[in-house]
Amino acid sequence: MNERSSRALLARLVGFATVSRDSNLELITFIRDYLAGQGVESELFLNDEGTKANLFATIGPDDRGGVVLSGHTDVVPVDGQAWTVAPFCLSERDGRLYGRGTADMKGFIASVLAAVPVFLAQPLRLPVHLAFSYDEEVGCLGVRSMLAALAQRPHKPRLCLIGEPTELKPVLGHKGKLAMRCQVHGAACHSAYAPYGVNAIEYAARLIGKLGELGDELARPEHHDRRFDPPFSTVQTGVIQGGRALNIVPEACTFDFEVRALPGFEAQAVADRLQAYAETELLPRMRSVSAASAIRLQPLSAYPGLATPADSEAARLVALLSGSSEFGTVAFGTEGGLFDQAGIPTVVCGPGSMEQGHRPDEFVSLEQLQGCDALLLRLAQYLRQG
Repeated sequence: MNERSSRALLARLVGFATVSRDSNLELITFIRDYLAGQGVESELFLNDEGTKANLFATIGPDDRGGVVLSGHTDVVPVDGQAWTVAPFCLSERDGRLYGRGTADMKGFIASVLAAVPVFLAQPLRLPVHLAFSYDEEVGCLGVRSMLAALAQRPHKPRLCLIGEPTELKPVLGHKGKLAMRCQVHGAACHSAYAPYGVNAIEYAARLIGKLGELGDELARPEHHDRRFDPPFSTVQTGVIQGGRALNIVPEACTFDFEVRALPGFEAQAVADRLQAYAETELLPRMRSVSAASAIRLQPLSAYPGLATPADSEAARLVALLSGSSEFGTVAFGTEGGLFDQAGIPTVVCGPGSMEQGHRPDEFVSLEQLQGCDALLLRLAQYLRQG
């Protein structure tokens, strides 16, 4: 097998267990060395601990902005999942390539790396930039340092293609996300004297109920955008912890909630309204019993939504490359909103389906991987001089 084929490269990439909680440096070093072997220099952007890195490289002229091919190198854990194949060793069955990250999204990165000789073989009128990030799966954290550095450069990329799995269908939009933690501090006492304590769980329940009301407001038809499924911004509570024993009024309760926001809607508005409700309705009652009572909101992660215009250069390019101008949206988030905020118009289009992402026995089909190879060949032809 050609060691530079997308399938062979995917086997190497899957072999690196780049779960977000662990380092991605072995994979990044492999990519850096692979590129260096073809005369392409890479720039690394390390995290503060020096345990993870983004990689940025340019093929073609460096005196102008070009097309970014972007992908994240981290994957979600396999803990507790019922895999029937080794998750960090590529295996093939019935035209499918199995392994953690095959769909989300090492398949795309493998195709990009396989296309490097194609990009190098012809003079390019516009450069191709490779941008591979860390910690996308835990809030799109890693890419931010790389984008901050690109913003300071004289020739910013003209547009970005993020290869998240869309079955190679062009996507121009997705929702943003805000994840928050709410900590409720009350006052404990024996449950026989419950009125003399402040039940943190019960006040947390009131806050969660308020979030439900806010979610109902956002679901009203006047707020709908039919391009998305569901067609409105959503609010949900996913984790709650509190209490020690049934005969003790709980003094502490913590819950995490998220807002999935349509482009153009500021998710922080939900957190602000919850904070206002806490301060005006709940805290006065809590503090009438115990002055030390408190309700604190803490941000966990956030990324913006994406809504690239259908008449933009980025949209026209992805239509050309994919062979379709039937633009869609996806329910999951990407780094696209951050690229767009940095002034780099972005589209999403990559091999595989997110229906396989994050699941046991994740896979990408050989047909999809080969389709991505063909898409990148068309990109090389589009960028060629003459």
